[in-house]
Amino acid sequence: MVTSVKDTKKLKETIHKGKKDKTNYIIKTVLNAFELLEAFKGDRSELGVSELSKILKLHKNKIFRLLATLEYTGYIEQDSFTENYRLGLKSLELGQSFIHHLRLLSIAEPVLKELVNKVKESAYVGVIREKNVIYLDIIEADQVLKVASRVGNMLPIYATAIGKCQAAFESKDAIEKLLPAELKPYTKNTIIDKNKLYEELERVKKQGYAIDNEELDNGIICIGVPLRDYTDHIIGGISVSAPLIRTTKELLNNVIIPMTIEAGKTISAKLGYEIKKKIEDNKND
Repeated sequence: MVTSVKDTKKLKETIHKGKKDKTNYIIKTVLNAFELLEAFKGDRSELGVSELSKILKLHKNKIFRLLATLEYTGYIEQDSFTENYRLGLKSLELGQSFIHHLRLLSIAEPVLKELVNKVKESAYVGVIREKNVIYLDIIEADQVLKVASRVGNMLPIYATAIGKCQAAFESKDAIEKLLPAELKPYTKNTIIDKNKLYEELERVKKQGYAIDNEELDNGIICIGVPLRDYTDHIIGGISVSAPLIRTTKELLNNVIIPMTIEAGKTISAKLGYEIKKKIEDNKND
């Protein structure tokens, strides 16, 4: 879903250049930890300290310290009977998260392309990570004047439609943890008062979509809706971004908002959300 061949080439060049430039900054202990994790990629699900020492050509004491650290963080666990080690739940969660993102993007792409064709504006898919929104991809509109790509950027949850539409469905305690201690203003429209932000998020929850009305960038308005999967959890969001100069109130209310909501429902259904709802409805009948 990268927007062009030129962008793809530029991205690859950046990656390769980054690898060349950063080899002098590699931390050997961290590298050893990753090599230890990769030792479990073979047929054997469990390995002992001696075996790992031979595979990695490191002293047993070094292996034991690496294992202790990885066990503490949940990426490695020890079998209480064999005393051998295996990959922990954190390793599984990390792998599933990567697969989940790939699945989300592949499912969202055709729906967003159709959405962009209808509204004639660019659309994003993004997720919340830590205290930020990360835009995973963009489908760009065929317009001379269009919103600049933010893919890969980490942006504030409270100043983006795609962030607010996800945060709105969290508890107040969870929202508090997602927000920085001080809300930085990006424009004169950025909501920097937390009480006002909580009121805004309550409105978002009730109406099912969020609006970024020049809160991150001047002259840009965005509509964001959450995405749910078969577990009923919000796993991401989509948004449509448009220059205010060509976005009338009528276009916003009659076209962009309803079509973005519909696209969100379609993607959620493909992720299994509608199936869960039908099962619950049948139980209640």
